[in-house]
Order: sequence, then C-alpha cells, then structure tokens
Amino acid sequence: MKLLPRRVRQLFRRNRSIEVKSRSELEAMRAAGLVVARTLRGIMETAAPGMSTAELDELAEQTIREANAVPSFKGYHGFPASICTSVNEQIVHGIPSPDRVLREGDLLSVDCGAILDGWHGDSAVTIEIGAVTERDKALSAATRAAMLAGVRAVNPGARLTDVSHAIEQAARRAAAEDGVEYGMVLEYGGHGIGSAMHMDPFLPNVGEPGRGPLLEVGMALAIEPMLTAGSSETVELDDGWTVVTADGSRAAHWEHTVAVTDEGPWVLTEPEP
Repeated sequence: MKLLPRRVRQLFRRNRSIEVKSRSELEAMRAAGLVVARTLRGIMETAAPGMSTAELDELAEQTIREANAVPSFKGYHGFPASICTSVNEQIVHGIPSPDRVLREGDLLSVDCGAILDGWHGDSAVTIEIGAVTERDKALSAATRAAMLAGVRAVNPGARLTDVSHAIEQAARRAAAEDGVEYGMVLEYGGHGIGSAMHMDPFLPNVGEPGRGPLLEVGMALAIEPMLTAGSSETVELDDGWTVVTADGSRAAHWEHTVAVTDEGPWVLTEPEP
C-alpha cells in the first residue's frame, strides 16, 4: 500500500484519540447530516447535460446556508468551493468550474459537507448524467454496495479493519458478479468525523479483519470507497486538489457518515423518507 499523500497524512497528525459523542451530540450530527442529504438530493434532481459544475456548486452553497449551516469544504485548506465535483476519470476533490459543462453520458461524483452548530456531516454520491453505459452503471453500483457493506460493519465491539475488510470484500464480490476488475483507490479512504470534518482514525478501504481500535458507542465514521474501471493508480493534477485515474478510466465515489450505537449503525447522512 502506498503512503498517503502529504495533505491527507497531515489531517490525522494532530489528534490521535478517537472522539466519542453523547447521544445528543450524535443527534446534532444527524441534523448536519440531513442538511448534506437535502443538498445532495437537490443536486441529483438538478444535474443534467448542459449544466456547469459551478452552477451545481452555487445550488449547494445556497441550500446549505438556507439551513443556517456552513459549507465544510469552502476554504478548507484553501479549497475554493462548497462541493467537490469529480467527472469521469476524476476520482475525488474535483473543483467546480463554469468551464466544466456536463455532457450526456458523464459520470459525476459529488462530495458535500456541512457544519451545523459545530457538528459535521459528510456524504458523497455518484450521479449518472443522462444515459450512461452499462459498465458505468455497474461501477457506480459496485461502489455503493461496497459503501453499504462498510456501513453494516459499523457496530460496537468491531475492530476498525472489520469495516475495511467488509468494503474490500463487497467490492470483490461485485467485480466477480460483473465479470470485470475494479481498481480500489488505496491512497484515500474514510475517516473519523464529529466536531471536525477529518479526525482520527483514518479508515482504509482494504484490510484484514480484526485489527485497529475497537469501535465504541458514540464514535462516528465517514465510510467512502472509491472504485475505478481500470487501474487503482492515481495522479493529482496541478491544481493541487483534483485526483484522477492514471490510466484515464472512470471512477465512482459513494460516502455516508455513520455513528456507532447500541442498536447498530446509524446513517447520519441518510435522506429523510
């Protein structure tokens, strides 16, 4: 496994303990998570051929601020927008731009975060723009299935890498069912979340089970696998943010913020019914 990029490594140096929240604090995180969910739902309903990713960013910021929340990403380590919009070969951290106009058949991953009353929510979806290929549909579905497997593994008494293993195994099963090989992005993964957006622990998307810290009631994790239709090798562009596949293959990204509770995983960024 490669070393994490410098910026990602720095996010996990300051606080080695894992934050444990009270029930009321988790409920506050749920409120932030609902802001994120509503924002992403609005983007999913709006994104279409001919729209620019900058227009989607404007919609996201308006939705977040109308909820009396603050976009987590805007200004974070200098990031210039309220959401990340990663198109086709872009895996993560794509910067919205008026020059990036969506086209029929694009695969768009949108990552969104919001802060409400000091608590964070973080979630990502992959959106099909118009009619996409069956291979792109399968890639997105496999990534989402891997995320959901990770969500189901977030239980008290589990080890951190039990979640990693669940994600990896689900991705492998999907690849076998689809008759393809998916690349699992190794340099980027999930993380602790709560009173800050990126907190310990870093959560790899691959790993042997039974390792790492025990999950306790009150902990919260962002589960976020990223799969590619080709190689797992990545390249960071000159803008210092956008990460793309080295071979130009397409990528998908799904994410939920999940809390550990006595009743099992609580998906804090799940949309309301």
